[in-house]
Amino acid sequence: MGVVLPVLFALLAALSNATATVLQRRAALTVPQSQGFRFSLIADLLRRPVWLGGMLAVVVAGAGQAAALATGPLSLVQPLFVLELPLALLLASLSAGRRLPLAMWTAVAGVVVGLGVALAAAAPYGGHDQVSGTRWLSGLVACAAAAVLLAGAGLRRPVGKARAGCLGAATAVCYALTAALMKDSMGVLDTHGVTGFFTAWQTYAFAAAGVAAVLLLEHSMQGGPLVASQPALTLGDAAVSLLLGVFLYLEHLRTGWWLLPQLLGVALVVLGVLTLARRGVDLRTGT
Repeated sequence: MGVVLPVLFALLAALSNATATVLQRRAALTVPQSQGFRFSLIADLLRRPVWLGGMLAVVVAGAGQAAALATGPLSLVQPLFVLELPLALLLASLSAGRRLPLAMWTAVAGVVVGLGVALAAAAPYGGHDQVSGTRWLSGLVACAAAAVLLAGAGLRRPVGKARAGCLGAATAVCYALTAALMKDSMGVLDTHGVTGFFTAWQTYAFAAAGVAAVLLLEHSMQGGPLVASQPALTLGDAAVSLLLGVFLYLEHLRTGWWLLPQLLGVALVVLGVLTLARRGVDLRTGT
């Protein structure tokens, strides 16, 4: 299967998610901060139109992501969501009527070029359309344990970098798991139709994982500065998704000397993401 369609759908989803991030962060920072995990946070946010706009963008992103996962490997699609951070910062800057400095543009270029180099060198291919029950059991247990441990560690800390980083990492695990489950459910839809889709456990599992990801995302946005939460979320989602693609779907990445350009690309992405998060504009004000 070609890579053009999944890449285009993934880019659409990344842009929609970036829009959602800008709107949701603005909304999350207008409600009282909480020291613990509370479901009432969503009730508070529902009264803010800007958050509802963000959730509409999430729906569009979900549709794009589903289409991308239905047509391409998990280890190709999910790393493209690294582009959410530079896109979110660009959108925030534009909405505030401010220009990004040269250093920020350089970091954006580093993320784009690094991602392109890493994916071109890795050239994800192959894999199965669906996952066996044994592999799913192992994957679900591992992801659930990681998310619970990270969320618990974050919620035990006061507002600050440690709290935001842990909650951002927990969110990343849930996002990666959601994508993996969504891909399997898209395979069920393709082979068994709408009836099979709505009777498959993967459909309800990815919905539950997605809800958990949204809840954790809102708490991570309240939990501390962008410099801590965003790199953990952005890089963590890509890393966990690569692992799930290889472990669950048996997707292949090129090895040997191809690892050198892959590592170079990853280094550029990490450096760019950290620079954007450290020096990035505030998603509320664009400053």
